[in-house]
Amino acid sequence: MNKWITDSSLSGYPGITQGEIKDALSLCVSGVLKYLDDFDGGFPQASSVDNNYIKDKNRGWTTGFYTGEVWLAYEYVKDPVNKEKLRTAAEKQVTSFYGRIRDKFDVEHHDMGFLYSPSCVAAYKLTGSKEGREAAIMAADKLITRFQPVGEFIQAWGEMGAADNYRFIIDCLLNLPLLYWASLETGDEKYRDIAEKHIHTAMKYVIRDNDSTWHTVFMDNTSGAFHHGATCQGYMDGSAWARGQAWGIYGTAMACKYTGRKEYIDYFKRVTGYFLGHLPDDLCPFWDLTFGNGDEKTEPRDSSSAVIAACGMLEMSKYLDGEDAAHYTALAGKLVKAVYDNYSVKDIDSSNGRVLHGTYSKKSPYNTCTEEGVDECVIWGDYYYMEALTRLSNPGWNIYW
Repeated sequence: MNKWITDSSLSGYPGITQGEIKDALSLCVSGVLKYLDDFDGGFPQASSVDNNYIKDKNRGWTTGFYTGEVWLAYEYVKDPVNKEKLRTAAEKQVTSFYGRIRDKFDVEHHDMGFLYSPSCVAAYKLTGSKEGREAAIMAADKLITRFQPVGEFIQAWGEMGAADNYRFIIDCLLNLPLLYWASLETGDEKYRDIAEKHIHTAMKYVIRDNDSTWHTVFMDNTSGAFHHGATCQGYMDGSAWARGQAWGIYGTAMACKYTGRKEYIDYFKRVTGYFLGHLPDDLCPFWDLTFGNGDEKTEPRDSSSAVIAACGMLEMSKYLDGEDAAHYTALAGKLVKAVYDNYSVKDIDSSNGRVLHGTYSKKSPYNTCTEEGVDECVIWGDYYYMEALTRLSNPGWNIYW
């Protein structure tokens, strides 16, 4: 008996209705508003503790997602009092991001896009914020300093050029839209050129022959050739970390959007097919796709992977022919429906998050991660749930990425 559902059986699952989308978004916005003052002057940590986030300062790679939630709520509400309250809170956070990049606090890594696209680029797109624009351009300038000409990629972390840190990770595909935006905004092609080089390198090496993906790709710091693939957060090197596969789905959609290369459609279909073919019966992946039906008692889910993948499918549907576009839009609706039914926060008094049963990092005998945020709300899962609902509610929504 298979541990996963089969591709053909996906047709039997319902998609989320417009009424459910409205109810879900309204509840998310109510949750954002209810706890907005609790995070004044700070940000939620990356993952919750007992399904409630603790306030922290603007550090790490995840704080931009919270500001993104506030901007999504701002876009959704009609009441002028709450709209102004949300805008004021988001703009205060943008000021924090401006100070962070100005002072170079905790920015020696590649996650400038995760930090500055849903916060500062969003602020500029929605309100014309000059502070948001300047902060985002400074973040793009910082990101391109991590570009390695030997191998043509943006180094994820660590000492620049050191052999044991000469690597990129699949997540970085979602940091690159910041560079495309910066080129469009400034007219300087240097940002786009680096983004394109990284995308081409990533597409060449990150997808394995069986259509699963590497979390981490190490490159040779002398020749620039592929050295080896590995994982930090997946179960083991040869398995498929669920969130990494989801980043691959959204990342290939972004690659197609910004490069226009039609071959990336095939890459998207490959990584999406692997993800869909390794889902359990309720359509919410385990933290690694090596696990499936029957592993419920021993392994946690990662609901964030489902909504990231849904956003990627909805984005890619814009660049596909009618039948394909409808197919992936419908699949995204099924994933969001599954999260809405079984994993979303229904009682905002019990949790200040939006989605339950996420996993930040799960330790295994074969990986190198530090365990944290297991079976908790994770802030990017909350954000991408709201983004997916926004996309389904308004297919013409102007994305922050």
